[in-house]
Amino acid sequence: MYELDPRLAADTIMVGSLGISDVLLMNDSRWFWLILSPRIEDAVEWHELHTDQRQDIDFEIANVAAVLKGMSSCKKVNIASLGNIVDQLHIHIVARNEEDENWPNPVWGHGNRVPYHEDASDQIVEVLREHLDLEIL
Repeated sequence: MYELDPRLAADTIMVGSLGISDVLLMNDSRWFWLILSPRIEDAVEWHELHTDQRQDIDFEIANVAAVLKGMSSCKKVNIASLGNIVDQLHIHIVARNEEDENWPNPVWGHGNRVPYHEDASDQIVEVLREHLDLEIL
């Protein structure tokens, strides 16, 4: 049975579920950063998924990235699946701009997290739910 890794759960805000993935908002207001966590038990490596699972996730990544870009008007959308600390398969989708913190370097391991104020995260989650066909958990 799929369970979200406790480290991801602790660092994110649940937005909702797409067909195969949960959508999470990274609770760090320095960047507009979403994470897709495919609800596939014991999934670790992208290349080990079935072709249809990869295609479904790829479709979700593209849709979420397009919404993120539209909401943020960012210069660049970074998409990555690392898993060096959390090995559960998850995909980072991060809006980046030249004026954001640590540009052009990666967001990982830079400074200290700045959690959203609850009203700000609630507004972002609401808009994401309006633009994505999400099942609310």
